Amino acid sequence: MNEIKLTQYSHGAGCGCKIAPQVLEQILSNNFSFPDNKKLIVGNSSKDDAAVYDLENGTALISTTDFFMPIVDDAFSFGQIASANAISDVYAMGGKPLMAIAILGWPVEKLPAEIAQKVLEGSRAICMQAGIPLAGGHSIDSTEPIFGLAVTGIVDIKNLKKNNTATCGDYIFLTKPIGVGILATAQKRGLLKDDLLPVLIKQMALLNSIGEQLGKINGVTAMTDVTGFGLLGHLIEMAEGSNLSAQINYAALPIIEGAKEYLQQRIVPDATYRNWNSYSKKVGFDKGVNVIEAFNLLPDPQTNGGLLIAVKEEAIEDVKNLFVQNGLQNFIEPVGRFIAKEEKVVLVKA
Repeated sequence: MNEIKLTQYSHGAGCGCKIAPQVLEQILSNNFSFPDNKKLIVGNSSKDDAAVYDLENGTALISTTDFFMPIVDDAFSFGQIASANAISDVYAMGGKPLMAIAILGWPVEKLPAEIAQKVLEGSRAICMQAGIPLAGGHSIDSTEPIFGLAVTGIVDIKNLKKNNTATCGDYIFLTKPIGVGILATAQKRGLLKDDLLPVLIKQMALLNSIGEQLGKINGVTAMTDVTGFGLLGHLIEMAEGSNLSAQINYAALPIIEGAKEYLQQRIVPDATYRNWNSYSKKVGFDKGVNVIEAFNLLPDPQTNGGLLIAVKEEAIEDVKNLFVQNGLQNFIEPVGRFIAKEEKVVLVKA
């Protein structure tokens, strides 16, 4: 069992398995007219992280699901990462997770059941960290290993954060470095250095639990988590949804250890190119920006990436204090700002 490498049994990895944005838009488009449901606060009409349903008592139910194929070889770690990633959607709405149920697809003729058991053990460990039960689930025999969760959460409606409610002048904060897709691709190709594997796993298995606390700050106007569409894709969703543009200070972006080294070896996930092809016309660069490097980093698919947060100027100190309390002191400086709508949706500054 120790010799089995899960990433060799899947064609994709983590959130890099997502369907390309352009294709997804085509899939989701429809001509059907559905009756309004006034209790559905967040649904298909936006590109948010989860559905939100008004319970009519000042609180709302949050419902989300997320699953993917292995992004690491170790089964326990895969379970941790997939679970933390799914739970993150609740935190990204400013909510508190309540419970989860598992989604498991397993190639039973290729991989021993004992390895699937390890995946579930990793999931239970993360659910325990989040203070929720793994309350059940569903499994199928599939051609590739798949795992994830459906998660239910709750939020006071006054604390609900969406991804399309940023305001002009808001500062942009990011709670984790980008570049994990590059490291994960290096691992899949057998090139990742041994000392970088714990760095990769630690980041992807880290819960974004600060989101629940950020939800209680009025000056936090919008929030999302960075996953398969990369920092660029999710920032574009925030800006377009808010009818704004965004300026990003490229030099201020946190980048995970080792990512630039592997970029020099041209180790890039396939999903990076799919993302870039979907968004490139919406992006402008300053002359001082290393465009080739930025092209490979900004659309890099993240798995359980950091929270992307819009913050009013008067709330910056509250947010920074909260970051320090949660061990995020390395991320207390903003990486950009939302501005009035311009021709380009994202402007990358040197």
